[in-house]
Amino acid sequence: MSSVIIKPRLAWLDALRGFAALVVVLFHLSPIAIGAENHAVMGRYFDMGKYGVLLFFLVSGYVIPMSLERHGSPRKFWIGRLFRIYPAYLISVALFVALIAAGVFTFPRSLARESTAGLLGHATMLQEFVGARSLVRPFWTLSFEMTFYLIVAGLFVWGLHRFSAWWAAGLILVAAVGGTGLPKNLLGATVGDRRYLAVLLALLVGVSLLAYVSGRRWLVLPAGLLGLCFVALPLLNGHSTKYGIANSSWQATFMLAVMFAGTVIYRAQHGQLSRWAAVPVLALVAAGVALTTWLSVGGRYELIKWCATTAAVVITFAIGFALRERRVPAVLVWLGAVSYSLYLLHSVILHGLQHVAPESALDNLLGRAAFSVAFGILTLGGAWLSYRYVEQPGQNLGRRVQQWVDARLGPDAWRRPVTVPAPARPVEAGEAAVASSPM
Repeated sequence: MSSVIIKPRLAWLDALRGFAALVVVLFHLSPIAIGAENHAVMGRYFDMGKYGVLLFFLVSGYVIPMSLERHGSPRKFWIGRLFRIYPAYLISVALFVALIAAGVFTFPRSLARESTAGLLGHATMLQEFVGARSLVRPFWTLSFEMTFYLIVAGLFVWGLHRFSAWWAAGLILVAAVGGTGLPKNLLGATVGDRRYLAVLLALLVGVSLLAYVSGRRWLVLPAGLLGLCFVALPLLNGHSTKYGIANSSWQATFMLAVMFAGTVIYRAQHGQLSRWAAVPVLALVAAGVALTTWLSVGGRYELIKWCATTAAVVITFAIGFALRERRVPAVLVWLGAVSYSLYLLHSVILHGLQHVAPESALDNLLGRAAFSVAFGILTLGGAWLSYRYVEQPGQNLGRRVQQWVDARLGPDAWRRPVTVPAPARPVEAGEAAVASSPM
């Protein structure tokens, strides 16, 4: 069990994040555990995978602005982010490549054909919007996370971060009204377009990060403006190839709206936004997510599925929010602590285990149960090892880098006052650091 210390009021978010990761893991396991046919039937009425992902996004929308504004420093925020998300990410990539070398997996042909777009897309974590196939399928959500970081940082440095409600409402309305009229591949329709886009995004992200780390106002403000421009990716290039998990720009746009809905909840809770304004916006986002697919695609089952999925996300987050002042079971806090590694590694472990398991093992209930237990043990164990020996050392290294940068460049000259309320009671050990979550 982790000994990391945090504000206890954040433990409920850690529990939600851990639960969301577990839901995604079970979704990918379910075709084996309950059979592909039963999995497909369930998918007609409820999208378990999107339920877990949208819950992730809602939690991220709440946590990320809080983390940025708590630091009050874009430099500190970005150094913390990079050393929080990249170590485990790179380890999962290395594990996948090692299994390719061992003959367990084959290298995706599409990435071999479009190596520049694939490499740079994964380097920036924006491969979903570049149109490159993710090396490991769950990586696609990281593109939304990175896009959200860039936009939120831009809003913060330009003093527009209190306008979260406008972003949430505006994005969901664009998704609903624009629908199929939104271009899905305006920026990456061809191989050449995707190559140039990947190069351009890598340059923009790299220059922006250097500007933020510099702490110089004349560099930070343009970087913030560039960050705001990243909203064009889900709006105009949400599904440029068949490898995109978001099936359209309108779906990519409403996913981003869900992240801003989490920010709206945060602002309303801390008195930065009137609840009379927050409640209609949140209702609009919930209704928009449930109805946009139906409006764009049609079909009774699509309406049922997305209404059920959206309702489940709202109810789950509401329960966590209602219980936020209560102690959270240690197992849920622990699950939240390892959730990032759990999310990154589970797909690799699942397919690797399928490769070595005898084909006959999955032909009967007992065999599927044994496979599920083995998968659970390996996945949870692997996630804990990654958290303990990769994520935590990475965060510690980030803090040392932060101190080194401050010593070399001087304190961040671009800061805003801290706005996050102080904890209600003393911090305690055994609770995971939600504020550093990438998910």
